[in-house]
Amino acid sequence: MSQKFYKLAAFEYLADTVIIKGKLESEGIQVFLKDENTVNSDPLISNAIGGIKLLVLEEDKNKALEIYNEIRSYAVDDNGKPLACPNCKAEKLEGYYSRKGIFYKLFPFFEKRKFRCFNCNIVS
Repeated sequence: MSQKFYKLAAFEYLADTVIIKGKLESEGIQVFLKDENTVNSDPLISNAIGGIKLLVLEEDKNKALEIYNEIRSYAVDDNGKPLACPNCKAEKLEGYYSRKGIFYKLFPFFEKRKFRCFNCNIVS
């Protein structure tokens, strides 16, 4: 019997992943980490491979999303104030990198930082 997984999120650093993983497991959701050992052995390639992926079983997707959305942190400006979406004014933005083209896949730090709104899904 094969089980399907849902990628809940991807994180650049292991510490962020472990915190979310611990919360989900304390709520009875089984969590799997993809590329954890690769990033642990060479943290500089985290952006190039898309970070550490936090996976949950497809059947736990809705419960995991609900928990994750309660505790996740959103983008803030240099003064610590939440950034607002230019379209819907929601304060639920997260950093977004398109990684289009081989150059940005190899050197993601050259790509201009953009933000994606979780309310209206616009990228700005």
